[in-house]
Amino acid sequence: MKINTQLHREPLSDKVGQKILNLDKVSILDLDQQAIIDLFKSSGVLLFRGFEADVNTFTEFSNSLSTNFLDYSGGVFNRRVINNNQTVLSVNDFKDEIKLHGEMYYQKIQPLMLWFFCATPPVEKGETIICDAQQFFKELSESMKVLFNQKKLKYVSYWNKEGWQKRYKTTDLKVVKETCANNGTQVKVNEDESINLEYMCPAIYPSRDGNHPTFIGSLLPAKKIDPNIVNFDDGSEITDDIMSELYQIGEKITTEIAWQKGDILMIDNTRIMHGRRTIIDDQRDIYIRLCSPSFPF
Repeated sequence: MKINTQLHREPLSDKVGQKILNLDKVSILDLDQQAIIDLFKSSGVLLFRGFEADVNTFTEFSNSLSTNFLDYSGGVFNRRVINNNQTVLSVNDFKDEIKLHGEMYYQKIQPLMLWFFCATPPVEKGETIICDAQQFFKELSESMKVLFNQKKLKYVSYWNKEGWQKRYKTTDLKVVKETCANNGTQVKVNEDESINLEYMCPAIYPSRDGNHPTFIGSLLPAKKIDPNIVNFDDGSEITDDIMSELYQIGEKITTEIAWQKGDILMIDNTRIMHGRRTIIDDQRDIYIRLCSPSFPF
């Protein structure tokens, strides 16, 4: 018989989120799920710590609160499959810093919820970073709010044949075209079967209740990785001055999560941006799942 154990919680930081601690030495699977749901809806991000979870427990726990798991088809990074489960993926493709972002906002269809699991923490550094994207909007200067309300973002990218086959997990260009059409992405197929992609989207979205503008997307890391990937939809440049203000705001409101073994992180991908600090050792092993909540959201 399943026990509905109460939640022992404290603020994750003075900026965002809640931490749920295992003071009663119970299984994470016995926590009161309705209490978890209510807290998640109000805070946007929960860190579960001290539950001695392994990857199987992580999978079972995330299954109990989620649905519509994605296999990251269309994603831009290489991710290793864990335990032969196409929806449990490693995020340690490379060691560079990744700026704050909403997951997969370079396409129309994004996961509403994210789960992270710490299989092995880094020796040092390599923190995951998060921030409240509603607070990010509030921190924007008035001129920046006007600018990003007036102009959309345009993402452009080029993929050779091997590259798009890995990204879309298929060798069939028809599948790629269908996927891109569903994601509002224009695709041009070249003679050598390489492709060019173009996708336009806002940087500011309404919150789920419609009352809180939210600055969220893939702009910050995309611009850092390659300045040519994204600019405004009218062709004008997103200048260094603009990006400097955005990066400064991000640092101002960032919360760092120094991982401990067995930690589980639950994120609202419509409200919370995430990223990571530079990885400096080979030990760090963090897994991710992309999905939707199985409860009204």
